[in-house]
Amino acid sequence: MNFAEVAPRAYKLMIALNTYTTEHVDHTLLELVKLRASVLNGCAFCVDMHTEDALKAGENPQRLFAVSVWRESRFFSDTERVALELTDAVTRPGEHGVPDDLWERASKAFAEKELADLLALIISINGLNRLGVTLDSATERHLHS
Repeated sequence: MNFAEVAPRAYKLMIALNTYTTEHVDHTLLELVKLRASVLNGCAFCVDMHTEDALKAGENPQRLFAVSVWRESRFFSDTERVALELTDAVTRPGEHGVPDDLWERASKAFAEKELADLLALIISINGLNRLGVTLDSATERHLHS
C-alpha cells in the first residue's frame, strides 16, 4: 500500500508534524532521537537515513554507533542522555508510561516549549517508523520522499 496515496490527508498531517519538529528541535539532538527511536522500532530504512543525515551534518560517527548503547557510552551530554532516555520511555512505554522521575529530569533539562517540541519529535518519528515497518521497507521510500 502507498499510504500517501490511500490516505493523503493523514500522511500530510504526519509529514507536517515531522516538518515542525525539524524546524523546532536542535538538529544534532533531532538526529540522535530519530536514530534511537528507529533502532528501537527496527526501522532499517530510517536508521540508514538518519545516520546518513547526521553524518552529512558533521556528526561524529562514534556517537552514532553508540546510540544503540547510549546508557553505557561516554559520548553524550547530560541533556542528550535525558532526551535519549525519554525517547526510550516514549517509544517503549512501560505499564505506567513515562516514569515520574524521568519526566522531572526532562523538565529540568529542557524549557517547557523545548520539552513539548522534543515530545512531538519522538511521537512523530515513532509514527513514521511504525508506518514504514508495517508497510515494508519498499514502501518506506514513499513515506520519506
